[in-house]
Amino acid sequence: MKIISINAGSSSLKFSLINMDDESVIASGVFERIGIDGSYTIKFNGEKHKEEVTLNNHVDAVNILLDKLISLNIVKSLEEIEGVGHRVVQGKDLFDKTVLVDDEVMEKLESIKHFAPLHNPANMLGIEAFKKALPNVPNTVVFDTAFHQTMDAVEYMYPVPYEWYEKYGIRKYGAHGTSHRYITETVSEILGTDKLKLISCHIGNGASITAVKDGKCVDTSMGFTPLAGVMMGTRSGDIDSSLLPPVMEAENKDINEIINDLNKKSGVLGLSGISSDMRDLEDAYNEGNERAILTMNKYVRRITDYIAQYYVLLGGSDVIVFTAGVGENSPLIRKLVCENLACLGVEIDDEKNNIRGKQAEISTENSKIKVYVIPTDEELMIARDTLELIK
Repeated sequence: MKIISINAGSSSLKFSLINMDDESVIASGVFERIGIDGSYTIKFNGEKHKEEVTLNNHVDAVNILLDKLISLNIVKSLEEIEGVGHRVVQGKDLFDKTVLVDDEVMEKLESIKHFAPLHNPANMLGIEAFKKALPNVPNTVVFDTAFHQTMDAVEYMYPVPYEWYEKYGIRKYGAHGTSHRYITETVSEILGTDKLKLISCHIGNGASITAVKDGKCVDTSMGFTPLAGVMMGTRSGDIDSSLLPPVMEAENKDINEIINDLNKKSGVLGLSGISSDMRDLEDAYNEGNERAILTMNKYVRRITDYIAQYYVLLGGSDVIVFTAGVGENSPLIRKLVCENLACLGVEIDDEKNNIRGKQAEISTENSKIKVYVIPTDEELMIARDTLELIK
C-alpha cells in the first residue's frame, strides 16, 4: 500500500510517497515558490529531478506532482495511492488524535485557522487540492498539537486572567508533537517498554523539549505558539514580555513588527550576528569568536534548563533523546548539554557521540540516564496514522 505524506506551507508543498509494506520512502520532494513563479525537486531512485514550472496555487502543485509520479514511472497508476496524510500545525483542543477528513473536520479547521495564521490556512489548501485531484482517496489530518493534549491544566494554563482562556483559548498547545510521538514510540520499541520517563529534545531551527511519562506528554516547552520555549535558530524562545513596549517606541515599530523580529531575527541569529545555521555558529565558536561563544553557551543553557525542569517534573528520567537537524547532527551541542547534566548522573561516550544522522545510544554504561540520538521521521508517523485510519 502506498501513502503520500504532505506538509503544505504558504508557498510550498513537501511530500513523501511511502510504501507501507516495508515503510520505505519511494519518492520525496518539494514544490516551492507557489504563487510566485514556481519550481519543484523530486528525489527518486537515487536521482533528483528539478524543473522550473508555473505554480499559480497549490492545486497546480498537486496536479504536477501526480503527473510526475506517472511520467517518471514512480507509480504505474494513481490508483496505487490509497491514502493522503496531511500535517496541520494547530488543532487547538478540538483534536487529540489524527482524523479522517470530512466536512465537519474542515469546518473545525476553518474555525481555528487564526490560531496559526501562517500555517493552518496553507495546510488546508493542501487538503483541498488533494481532495480535488484524488476525490476517491481518503485524506487524514495529523496535528502537531495532538500529542500534547494529555497535559494537565497545571501545565498548559498561563497565569493570566482566566477569561482569556475562556474567551480566546489562550493556553499552551505546544508543537512538534508528531516528532515527539515518533521518538516516544521508537524508544519504547528499543527498550521493550513504554513505562518510561522520557525527555525528548527536538532541536532544529525550531526546537522544543517534551517531558513524556508512560507514553504520554506531561509538558512541552513551546506554548500558545512555537515562539515560546528554548532559544532557536531565529526565534527568541522565552523572554520578558515587558521589554516589548520600550523597544517598540524606540524602533517606531508596531506589535506585529516586533513579533516578526522575535520570530525571524532573534535566537541564534540575533544574539550571534553570524547566522541562524548551527554549523556556521559552531565554526565561529571553534575559532574563538566571542559572540559565538556567548550564543553557544546561552543556547546550550536554555536546553539544559528545560531538561532539568522536566527531570524534576517527571521525578527523574530514564532516557534523554536528541533528534531533529541539530540534535541529530551536532556532537558538540549534545556534548555540551550532557556536560551540564553531569550532576544528574548523565555521562556520554565521546566516541559513541561522534555520529551524525544515525540512531545510537551515546551514554556510557555508568550513566544514570540513557542518552540516545534518534533521527525523527514525521512523514512516516503521518503515513502510519493514515494507514491505521483507512484500514
